Amino acid sequence: MRCIIARFAFDLTKSDVQASMKGIKPEPITGESVIISRRHYPVKQVGEVITRQDRRDFSAAEVTRALHNLGFTCRSATPDAPPAALGPLRTASSLLGVGHLSGH
Repeated sequence: MRCIIARFAFDLTKSDVQASMKGIKPEPITGESVIISRRHYPVKQVGEVITRQDRRDFSAAEVTRALHNLGFTCRSATPDAPPAALGPLRTASSLLGVGHLSGH
């Protein structure tokens, strides 16, 4: 299937993408992700591998669209994840559903 990523055309197949990602360890997922051979990968990591381009040259949406059209299961960033800027105590409180922390 012909896909346009970062203004370049790529002829990709599902099996080509699976073969390209074989043996590559998934990075931590911080945004959009895709399931390839039962492993969850960040779409930017997959895009970098399959296009051989710097991941700053394309958007996650471009890669997600291409992978979805090839039949992969893609997931958007989790909207209820706490912001990374929170400290560990506030992050834990947020995950536990504690409304606010008091210093008392």
